[in-house]
Amino acid sequence: MHCLACQSKIDPDDGRCPRCGALVNWRGDPESERRFVTILRADVVDSTGLVAELEPEEAVSRLEPALAAMRGAVRQFGGIVSKELGDGLAAVFGAPIADDNHAPLACHAAIELVRRVVSLGDPDLQVRVGLHSGHVVAYMVASEFSKVYEIGGAAQHLAARLESAAEANQIYVSEACQKLAEGHVRFDFLGRKALRGFNEPLPIYRLLGASDLSSWRVRRARSVSRFVDRTTERALLWRATERTAESRQTVLLMGDAGIGKSRLAHEFVQDLRAGGWRLINVECSPNLQGAPYSALQRLLLSILDAAAQDSDRLDDPKGELPLMLQRALDAVLDQPVSDPQWDELGPYARGRAILEASCALVESAARRRRTVLLIEDVHWIDRASDAVVAALAALQSPDLLVLLTARPNGMPVWIARCHAEIVAMRPLDDESGRAMLAEMLGPSTTNGDLKNRIISHTANIPLFIEEVCRNLKDTGVLLGQWGDLSLARPVDELGIPSSIQGVIAARLDRVSRQERSLLQVAAALGPRTSQAILRKVAALPEDVLQDCLSALDRAELLVRIDSELEDSLEFRHEMVRQVTYDSMVEKVREAIHAGILSALEADETWADGADTLCYHAVRAKDWQRAFRHGRGAAQKCLARSAFADAANYFVIAMNSLDRTDLTRSREASAIDLRLEARLAFMASGQVSDWLDYGKEAERRANEIDDIERKVAAMTVSAAAQNFYGTPAEAVAIGEEVIVLAKESGNLGWLNAAEYGLGQAYFLAGRYREAERAFARVHAQLQGQDACPPIGTPPKYTLLLCCMMNSITHTVMGELDAAGQLQQQAAAIAEETGRPYDRVAAAYSGGWLKLGRGEPAAAAAILEEGFVLAQKHGIRLFVPVLACQLGMAYLEQGLFERARGMLTEAREEAKAVGYTSAVLRSSIYLALATSRLGDVQTAQNMLREARNTARQQGFSGLEAEALFGEAVVTPVTSEGNEAAILASLRGTIAIASECGATPLRSKAEAMLNQVLARDDQST
Repeated sequence: MHCLACQSKIDPDDGRCPRCGALVNWRGDPESERRFVTILRADVVDSTGLVAELEPEEAVSRLEPALAAMRGAVRQFGGIVSKELGDGLAAVFGAPIADDNHAPLACHAAIELVRRVVSLGDPDLQVRVGLHSGHVVAYMVASEFSKVYEIGGAAQHLAARLESAAEANQIYVSEACQKLAEGHVRFDFLGRKALRGFNEPLPIYRLLGASDLSSWRVRRARSVSRFVDRTTERALLWRATERTAESRQTVLLMGDAGIGKSRLAHEFVQDLRAGGWRLINVECSPNLQGAPYSALQRLLLSILDAAAQDSDRLDDPKGELPLMLQRALDAVLDQPVSDPQWDELGPYARGRAILEASCALVESAARRRRTVLLIEDVHWIDRASDAVVAALAALQSPDLLVLLTARPNGMPVWIARCHAEIVAMRPLDDESGRAMLAEMLGPSTTNGDLKNRIISHTANIPLFIEEVCRNLKDTGVLLGQWGDLSLARPVDELGIPSSIQGVIAARLDRVSRQERSLLQVAAALGPRTSQAILRKVAALPEDVLQDCLSALDRAELLVRIDSELEDSLEFRHEMVRQVTYDSMVEKVREAIHAGILSALEADETWADGADTLCYHAVRAKDWQRAFRHGRGAAQKCLARSAFADAANYFVIAMNSLDRTDLTRSREASAIDLRLEARLAFMASGQVSDWLDYGKEAERRANEIDDIERKVAAMTVSAAAQNFYGTPAEAVAIGEEVIVLAKESGNLGWLNAAEYGLGQAYFLAGRYREAERAFARVHAQLQGQDACPPIGTPPKYTLLLCCMMNSITHTVMGELDAAGQLQQQAAAIAEETGRPYDRVAAAYSGGWLKLGRGEPAAAAAILEEGFVLAQKHGIRLFVPVLACQLGMAYLEQGLFERARGMLTEAREEAKAVGYTSAVLRSSIYLALATSRLGDVQTAQNMLREARNTARQQGFSGLEAEALFGEAVVTPVTSEGNEAAILASLRGTIAIASECGATPLRSKAEAMLNQVLARDDQST
């Protein structure tokens, strides 16, 4: 055989591959597995004081009666004693075979445990119990003579702390266990208590005792939806009902937990009762499987109660039976029997009498009145009652309908003998699922996407739909009342409510170990996979593989999907996949993902991409391959302008590389990766990360004394500083980087540094210097020896130079030069077709149209760029495009639209951390606010923007804010007029120094108007 991780030849007896160390036998019995269980911890109170003075033998004898009582109580309710602790024990419910009733069973076991110890009659033997439900790692510890099932994880520590906190003969329960067992038992909330080892006080409940509610009533009380559909199943039940006039009919509703068997049965029998039928109802309980005749006892009580309520019948139905059969019923009903003849009967004869008496009682009821005998959850029936129910289901009595419910794995063996009709329950169809969701969430279409996700997630299983919705409401994702719920926040994952973890786990435990191992591989591959890939990874003989797939398909866990392209396999619903995946411990997961990774890399026909390889490499903890594939996935995302996704993959690649051994080569790769990632973080508007990774690259370059990489890292940081800091800081850093870049001799990074310095000059209002810096880079990039920065296509940097220099010339009023540069930018964008390039060209094109006084044309260009930037997540451009678009609306007199767009621009700029965009959008938002009549607010906004621009060195924006103040200030007094004149003179002075000729001209024209008005009034 071969290792799945590295394909090396290995011995089947090897536990791990001698070459790569991967687990070999992950398809066999696992070393351990994750389980969702309930843990019981119990001990004798003050056991040390009881045995301190005793000899060892006496000490054991003193505590043994209590320990024996504990063991018996745990085993009675299906628990496993995982560890004995001398004066107590630890037990687990829901493992090694999953049971969706693990919490109620553990609670009943705890009640019985305390009862048994108290019944010993020794006042010094008192116990305390703790219960908690949660995930554990369960494993079998084998020795030469025995096997012990042990559990590990934080969950068992919480159970132990609850036990320590409990008082004598009290049972303390965690909130997780209480939620799962609520209704089946009764609790008293004790508030939050501090427990040793836990940082925060935890909610604690005291278990008071068993509830008198049936399982159906518990489920019905929790239900928040109405009964929907089941048209086909109801028609089958009515057809069987019609045939009861001739003879007894038996129908078995069969389906997995949560499918709606009991709901259908009760809805149907209510219709029968309305038509005059008598109901005899009994529910088999998992808590009483070990109690002989427990189900039959409740059935007989139901018959007698129904007879007592029958106004047409005055006699006792038992009185019609022979004396010995009456004694048989009394014995089942725990009534005293003092009859020598009964005492002389052997076990077989007594069982036969009980069977005959029960059948006679049911037949008598059916003769008097049409009767439906509803026996729910037959899979939990006790063995003694099972034989009697088999006889009842085979009676040849007219007007009797025997209606049974059972899970597939608990279908009675005698069901074929009684010629029962089996109605296999299926999930709801999509229309019924949506009707159910409309009942719970409300009819509004605003939750349409969520409803579709829930239907896909749950495969329309009613219980799963309810519990997922309940979980969303309990966690605050959905707000409001049932029938009128709304989303409070986006839903990342629907998750798996703890209430149905055990339901799904129990289904998984019904398949063989080999089938489950194959299911685990499929779960690691994802919600859908091809049989070809699964075949490569599982490495099973073809006949074994097909047998396993057929079994999983029949179990509706992993189903075949018809496809013309490939033989696809899909999980019946996502929760099955999640529970399967979560059941694997970390070692097994890593080995499976390593096998998948190797299989996919070796498959020449597989072409899903580096993102899938990266996913499996990370989960296999193969950090070198995770780095390589993460980087490849990031590069692919960059190529299609998916910048946010690219940034995420760069982070994965960086983190993965940092987990490999520290070498100079690794550090050099880590620096290069951060430099390469700058485009993704820049375009997606993650400015702070862009700056941080640049500084980190610089620090690492210093540590390995790599001057060239240090210059590159400083260039990246300086470019980020243009967006995140003040212009003065950006200019100082940019000028320092230029010197270092010239010394290093790397022309590519020198061009990047020149471009970044040009941006810094522009933000500082030093437009002439900005134009010269952009022109130098533009000239170099147009030559045959063009050297763009490493990792950047030449035309990408050239386009940005054209964009920024066109904007700079527009600000300076040199519109012909701006137009020529804009034409070149638009041509490059047309040639490359990249969304980023098209957005950049639209941005400078909008500036130019506004500079030419064509606001409608500007709006058309900017709107297209704005939509494109939002669609592709080019977040860095969103606030500046929105600002220019708002300005275009403002100049067209569309003041409301301008205010809305400029408000959005400012908020987005704040979110990105784009300081100059916050100031510019604030200035023009103030102008729109003024035109809508709120002059005071506009003045305040402009004053704040002017002060901020002055303090931080944004000279050009300071001039624009001053001009805005002059525009919005009403000429109502001499003081206002003086303020207007001061603002205009300040604008002219700064604009003249900056070279912003159009702004200076507008300010001079307005100043002349104000002065002329003064002369005229004088």
